[in-house]
Amino acid sequence: MAGTITAGRAFAAPVEPTGEQIDSAPCTAALNAADDDKVIASCGALIGNDKAPKADRVKAAIARAAAYDRRGEIDRAIGDNDIALRLDATQAEVFNTRGELFRRKGDRVHALSDFGTAVKLDPNHAVARANYKALSLEIERIGAMMAVNNRPSFNCATARRPVEKAICGNPELANLDREINAVNTKVVREATQGNPRAGRAMQREQDEFLARRNAEFGKPDFDLQKTMRDRLDRLLGLAQH
Repeated sequence: MAGTITAGRAFAAPVEPTGEQIDSAPCTAALNAADDDKVIASCGALIGNDKAPKADRVKAAIARAAAYDRRGEIDRAIGDNDIALRLDATQAEVFNTRGELFRRKGDRVHALSDFGTAVKLDPNHAVARANYKALSLEIERIGAMMAVNNRPSFNCATARRPVEKAICGNPELANLDREINAVNTKVVREATQGNPRAGRAMQREQDEFLARRNAEFGKPDFDLQKTMRDRLDRLLGLAQH
């Protein structure tokens, strides 16, 4: 896991600023043993001791954060990364690691901020750069989807057919229609690149689907939602080949 302390990395020698020895040995031993339970149990005393060398406290906080992460305790892992960054705000790796934790929680805003800070601190941090780029694109896609959410592929203001009005009045059908149109466009484009005739055939299939949908809407045995889902499944199957 990024940001962990490797076994065997030495802490600073114990110091006695007030005559009381600060013992990092238990935390070091837990790290060397790669024992997450012992890391969590023994490193806390070092992390919380403001008389201990700052570098040791940072290493211990990072190590305990990684142990919490491996146990699935994301909030606690984030909390220990917070401690490490309060002690030393120059740790690009810790910012990236905390960003990954935020992203797993679904907190894209804090994740993007942490990835960006990691890149500023270390422009050569390839993982942080990749994380920042990927999350930026994800947020952009989400924004684009939100802008068209519950809207079909056509303009409802000019809809005249009963079936189109029904689609406009139902968010689920509107989203289905938009997805059908998007996947069909992709399938036709890819088919055309390999064989223009195949691309035209795929577009005719879509035109025939729309004609059947328009003609059969309103009949007692016609299920618009099922018809649209079946068409989407057909297109998705073609898109995967």
